[in-house]
Amino acid sequence: MQAALGTVGELWRYPASSLAGERRKTISVDIDSIEGDRMFGLVDASDNEIARPDRDPKWHKVPRIHTRLSPTLELEIAVPGDNWLAAPTIQSDRAVSAYLGFEASIRPFRRENAAPSYSGPLTAERYRKAPIHLLTTASLARLKALHPEGVADPRRFRPNIVVDMAAIEGSFPETEWIGRKLAVGDLLLTISEPCRRCGFTIIAQDGFDHDPGILRNLVRHNAHNLGVYCTVDRPARVEVGAEMRFV
Repeated sequence: MQAALGTVGELWRYPASSLAGERRKTISVDIDSIEGDRMFGLVDASDNEIARPDRDPKWHKVPRIHTRLSPTLELEIAVPGDNWLAAPTIQSDRAVSAYLGFEASIRPFRRENAAPSYSGPLTAERYRKAPIHLLTTASLARLKALHPEGVADPRRFRPNIVVDMAAIEGSFPETEWIGRKLAVGDLLLTISEPCRRCGFTIIAQDGFDHDPGILRNLVRHNAHNLGVYCTVDRPARVEVGAEMRFV
């Protein structure tokens, strides 16, 4: 058996695209997606434009809006300083609109994503890359070495699986693993492509400030990339502490 490369340190799902993710102790991974991941989008109600924090400053506060799913996978959101609200509802849209300063609306990508009582409009997913985004702490350490004054927080990059592994001097290791197979606990993955980073990575969130140096260093030193996308060869439930190894 191959030696372990590292262990799972963090697990995340993102119930609503561009909004803050939900940290989990376990995630359930199917062939096409993680249970509860990217079920909803946020749109400008005036023109149905979906949130683009990477491109338009009007959306820069969106990653500070918290999300979680109920045990029955119904969305709840909380704007900073306010209570949790069921979403999408009139009340949640009012809260988000007041926070952003313009009329905005949370909408499901598919009818089955929302509560049975929801009868409002849907919105289209902006993109769909791969079921899993994996990032190692070794790559975060490399970024920190290049940009020591910056905060290389995983939340900037929205991974599903963060693997704790020893730093490798001068290397963003998983970027070099394209095409290889990984076992993460019982989950079997194929690394399909590097994750090309966008302006989302520089936006301030709770605990760190706006920082163009994050993206600038990734462009200069790793061809715009950090972390990798993976396809699923064998679905499984993954928990924090699971070992990752090459297959």
